[in-house]
Parts: sequence; structure tokens; C-alpha cells
Amino acid sequence: MSPSVRLQEMIRVIRGARTQGEERGVIQRECAAIRAQFRQADNGTRSHNLAKLLYVHMLGYPAHFGQMECVRLIASPRYNEKRVGYLGAMMLLDEKQDASLLITNSIKNDLSHSSQYVQSLALCTLGCMGSAEMCRDLAPEIDRLLRASNSYIKKKAALCAVHIVRKVPELGELFTPAARSLLSEKNHGVLHGAVVLITELCERNPDTLEQFRKVVPELVQIMKGLVMSGYSPEHNVAGISDPFLQVRILRLLRILGRNNDTASDAMNDLLAQVATNTDSSKTAGSAVLYETVLTVMDIKSESGLRVLAVNILGRFLLNNDRNIRYISMTSLQKIVQTDHNAVQRHRGTIVDCLKDQDASVKRRALELSLALVSAVNIRSLMKELLLFLSSCPPELRAHTTSGIFNAAERYAPSQRWHIDTILHVLTTAGGDVRDETVPNLIQLITTATELHCYTVHKLYRALITDISVQSLVQVACWCIGEYGDLLLRGECEETEPVQVAEDDVLDALEMVLQSHMSSPATRGFALTATMKLSTRITHNVDRIRSIVSIYGSCIDVELQQRAVEYNALFKKYDHMRAAVLERMPVIDKSSPGHTNGESAGGTMKEMEPTKLTQEVVLPQEPANKVCDLLDLLGGSAEPLQPSPALSTTPLGPVSSTAGGDLLDLLGGLDVTPVPPSVIVYEKNGVTLKLQTDRQTDTGMTVTLTATNSTDGDITSITLQAAVPKSVQLQMKAPSGDVIPAHGLGQVTQTVLLNNPNKVSLKMRVRVCYTSQGSVCQDTVQIDSFPSPAW
Repeated sequence: MSPSVRLQEMIRVIRGARTQGEERGVIQRECAAIRAQFRQADNGTRSHNLAKLLYVHMLGYPAHFGQMECVRLIASPRYNEKRVGYLGAMMLLDEKQDASLLITNSIKNDLSHSSQYVQSLALCTLGCMGSAEMCRDLAPEIDRLLRASNSYIKKKAALCAVHIVRKVPELGELFTPAARSLLSEKNHGVLHGAVVLITELCERNPDTLEQFRKVVPELVQIMKGLVMSGYSPEHNVAGISDPFLQVRILRLLRILGRNNDTASDAMNDLLAQVATNTDSSKTAGSAVLYETVLTVMDIKSESGLRVLAVNILGRFLLNNDRNIRYISMTSLQKIVQTDHNAVQRHRGTIVDCLKDQDASVKRRALELSLALVSAVNIRSLMKELLLFLSSCPPELRAHTTSGIFNAAERYAPSQRWHIDTILHVLTTAGGDVRDETVPNLIQLITTATELHCYTVHKLYRALITDISVQSLVQVACWCIGEYGDLLLRGECEETEPVQVAEDDVLDALEMVLQSHMSSPATRGFALTATMKLSTRITHNVDRIRSIVSIYGSCIDVELQQRAVEYNALFKKYDHMRAAVLERMPVIDKSSPGHTNGESAGGTMKEMEPTKLTQEVVLPQEPANKVCDLLDLLGGSAEPLQPSPALSTTPLGPVSSTAGGDLLDLLGGLDVTPVPPSVIVYEKNGVTLKLQTDRQTDTGMTVTLTATNSTDGDITSITLQAAVPKSVQLQMKAPSGDVIPAHGLGQVTQTVLLNNPNKVSLKMRVRVCYTSQGSVCQDTVQIDSFPSPAW
């Protein structure tokens, strides 16, 4: 390719290249030729070479060596060279380049040029890449051109002034008088530039905003002229007179009318006129109407006008263009809290959008539908949401279930309806619900005392139908364990009676225990339910004992521990089994013991403190049996000492008067000091504290408490401890394996230490947890233990 090839020929050769390597070769040869000609004197081809270099730059290849040539061409007296030079400056230079400072004087000279086209070149370049220093130097020249008589120059100067105000906001006061005078122009280009400039000035200076609120009537008149004007081929777009200018004026009116009664009243009639006279069948009309709606909702408008705006958005929902439907639902989402009744009128159309094929439209429709749920429409709207849940895409299931649960909790017309709704969600999308769903549903069931029989029958039928939904299976197992006697009785007024045999119930629970689909937590629920049924049935206790004993050697440590503890209840503590496994009281949702995945030991200690205290008081129960009960979860060979909280001096007189007041029994608890604790580990937002609960000559009971101060939950936390060989160590089951974020919860674990040889007590603790997807593991050495509080 010859070095003197024309621009069109170079483009043709580059486009004809078959490979990227061939294209690079053509461009490298042409760039080398352009460099060589740049070094030569003026040969009349400078603008031609720079134009080719700009095309090379557009293709993404380096063209920085042409920056100085741009400066030379801008200083040229020829218009064709000056035009290419300014174009090159806008493409190759920016305010970070030192070369941009060299063209400041040339731009200033050209702003005073006799030709309007040369002036416009300088204005466009300054408005495109002018730095803050250039803007300060040339701002007076721009203000002078804003007052020129040439409309072509004034519209260019207005847009250049916008760039200067963005770069140097304090220069806005310089352009305020000229900007206001531009509103009297008839030229639409000048008006458009003036409105953009005034909008920029008002957004950046509150004082300027107050000044321009006085021009609201003038803007209203301009807008009325556009709305009521006849056909103008120069400004008509799809039957709308200059929609670009209308949108800009409406946006400025929104800023001027915000939080101002006078300005809002002055534009109310205009907004109503625009809303009723604008055709929304074309995109241009929809754009004007959408801007009108935003203005109505942002100013202090009349209630009737706001209803009209909501109805416009409702019409947008029927538009075939998905983009228009999307922005309509986005706007309705913002105003649904303030204009709830007006938005409710379009509930049917919004629900129909749930069937849209577009994922973004479907998501917006879901969010808006959930926001429209109220006590009045909860039944009808929930039917639509449950129908949507059965066919919604996987990425929306979690959001849908969460929204349904929140709505049901706030507006449920009855407890039965609430329970039925949650069970329907669990059946449909049980794998996508949040972790707290199971304890929340259990708490709801316990409070609905009159629905226990109905709930256990319904959950039993769901359990024998499908055991793949873990959350549903967990709730079903819990209910069968608690209310199995109601299930076996077969008398239920709420539903048709079904005769269920003891073997059928145990078969269902054993199926859950043996299923490969059951998680360890689900197996724990099933094993506990099986154990609780031992006090609710009469003929299959031996089968339950057999099932429990099998899992005493289970590979899962949690399940094995439960089985061992339950075996101990059958053998050594069979006389206490009925009391320990009796039906749980109503769960208070705000109680500290209300956590998910709580161990059986934690349940007995926290949920039934009254039972334990009564065992201490009754004279027919020896004291050693109380110690045995407290030691039930430990499995230690030697009985532990009774808890100091249960063996304090107030117990003496109380035991002599059977049936004493519960408040008298626990009266001594108020003066019991809190055991001191020390921080043994603090890293990655996880803090581990150790406190000594009880200490004897040969033993000690300590509690490890882990908290989380990070923004995310800490999961899979495990604590492992090691002590000298002469010390016997026993760790109770932890209260959970997830530490909630922001210190909203904690995980505790009790450690029993038996030191018969009275050696120096030391302990090493390994902390392992998952934080933000990464596994962390640390080991801490504990050489001293805090003293107990008593």
C-alpha cells in the first residue's frame, strides 16, 4: 500500500484483511508512513494523514503520536485543517494530557473568530475535553457568547457552559443571568440548551434554585405551547412536538417544584393537561408521560393528579414493550407505600405480569405483588403467589418463599390459614426456604393449641407422601413426636378422621432415618420423635428401644450421642423417662432458647426448668437421683455435684412445705453472681470466651462461648479440646454450628474436666469455622482458668 493512499482506500484494504495479523501489518505500515510525513514540512496532506490516524485510533490501535499534530492543525488558518485538528483533539486529548494546555490560546482566539463555524468548533472542543484550568480561563468568553445574537452559537455556548459548571461549580453564578435570558428564545435548540444549563445550576446550588423558582410560570407557558401546538415538521417526532425539549422541561419543573407549595401549584394544571393530551401509543409519547408521572410524584401535587399518574403507569403495564412495562412497575414500586389504594386498582394487571417470559419483568412483578398484600386481599393475592411459586424460575424461589412467609405472618386471617399456607410453600419449594422457617413454624404450631390434632394429621399425610423436602420432614417429625397421641387417637374435628396404627407411624419415622435423602439434622428430628413416642404409645416400646439402640453406633456423632442418651433413659433412668419426654410447653419466640437445631440436652435444660426444680423439692426423690438427672447428658461414670443454682440455702425451708410457690423456689437466683469470663481467642470477628461454672477439688465445669461481630454468619463452627493424659475430658453437644452476624447470637459448649491426680490443669482448644466461604482453623493454649463466682 502506497504511503499516499487515500483514507477511503486505507479503509477498504483494512476491511479486506483476512486475519488479524494481516490487519496489524497494514496498520503498522500506514502508521510508519504517517509518522514520516508528520516530520516533513507542510505538504498539504497534514489533515489527510491525521484523518487516517483517527480511523486507526477508532480501531483500538495506539495513535498518541498524533497529539502534537492536532495542536498544529488547530492553529492553522485553514478551516478544513482546523476542523480535523479539533476533531483529533476531542478524540486523542483529555485534561490529563499536557498537550491539552497548548490549545487553550487557540480556542480563545477561535471563540472570537468572525466565522460561526470556527466558533462552534472551539465551543464543541471546550465542552468535550476542557480541563478545570481551561474552563476558568475561558468562562468569560462563554458568558459573552451566551448573549450573542446568533442562535447557532448560543445553543453551542449553553452546552459548553454546562460542562464548565460541572468542572468548576463555583462558576455557576457567572452564567445565571444569561441562562435566564435564554428562556425567551424561540429557537428550540437554544431553549433545550438553556433548560439543561438551568437544571445543572439548580442541582448544584440551593440559592440558584430559589432564584429560578420564579421562572416556573415562564416554563409552564413554554410547555403549554409545545403541547397545544399544531403539526411542525421541524420538531415533530411520532406525532409529539419536540419530545426531547418536553422531557427536559418536565425534569426541570420536578426539581423546581420539589418541597415547594407555590411552584407545585403553578404547574399542577399543566401536568394534568400533559397527562391527558399526550398520546402514549408511540415511544416518544410514553417518554413524555413517564417524565410527567415522575414529576407529579415528586412535587406536592393534588391527590387527583397522583391518581391520574398511577393510572398512566397502569396503562403502561398493558404496553407490548417490555421495557415500558418494566419502568412502570419500577415506578409503582416506589410509590406503593404512599399511594397504596391507587396502585391496588391495577393489582390484576400486575399479577398477570408474573406470567411474563422476561425474567426482569417477572422479578419486578413479584416484588410489587408482595408489596400490595394487605389484610383485605391476603386470601386472593396469596392464591396467585402460590400458583406462581409452583412454576417460577429457580432464582426467584427463595425470594418468593420469603415474601410469602412475611406476608402470611403479618396479615394471616387465622392460624389455620397461616399453617396451611406455610405447609403449602414447604411442599412446593421446601428446598428454597430460609433456615429459620422450621423453628418459626414449630413456634406457630405450638401456639395454635386447638389445631394440634389437625396439624399432626396433615403433616403425617405429607410425610408418607414425600420425604425429600427436608424442612417439611423436620416439622412433621417434630409434630409426630409431640402430638403422636392425637394422631393415633384418630379423632379430629378439623379434617376427616384417619385411623393410624402405631406401626404405621414408626414405619414412617424409620423410613426417614434410613433414607439417603435425609440430612443429619432431619435424622436427629426423626430419632427424637421416635423416642418421644415411647411415652405416647403402649404396644411398641420394645421396637422403639431397638431403633434407638441401633443408632448408638452411628457414624454421625450428633446422632450417636442422642441415641446413647436415649438408651440411658431406657435403662438407668426409665423411671424419669415420662417426665423428661413429656409434651413441650408453648415456645416463646423471643426466648433465648428459641434456636434452630437445638440439642436434646439443651431442650431439657432450657425448656423445662420447672420440672428439674420440682424434682429437687419433692421429698420422695433422693438427692443422688437429681445429680444423676443432671449428669444424664454427660455419661460420666461418677455423678456430678448438684448445680449450685439448685442447691442454695433457700431450698431448705421450701422442701419442708410441699407445693411451695415457684417464685419462692427461684428467689435465690436473683442474687447469684454471673461467673467471670476471659477471652481466649479473638480473630476474624470471632470471639471465644471461657468461664468456669463450677469447680471442686478434682473437677471443673467450664463453658466456651463463641460470638460473631462480622457482617456475615459464621458457619460450621466446631470446637475440639485436648488436656493432659491424667485429666479426663468430656465435651457436651454445642448449642449450634452457626453464629449469627452482628453479635445477634452465640454458640455455647460445656466442657467437663475431671482431675483426680490434681495436676496442673491446661487445655488446648482448636477452633474451626467457615467465614465468607473460606475455612479458618486456629489453636489456642489455655494455661489458667478464671475462678467461679461462688
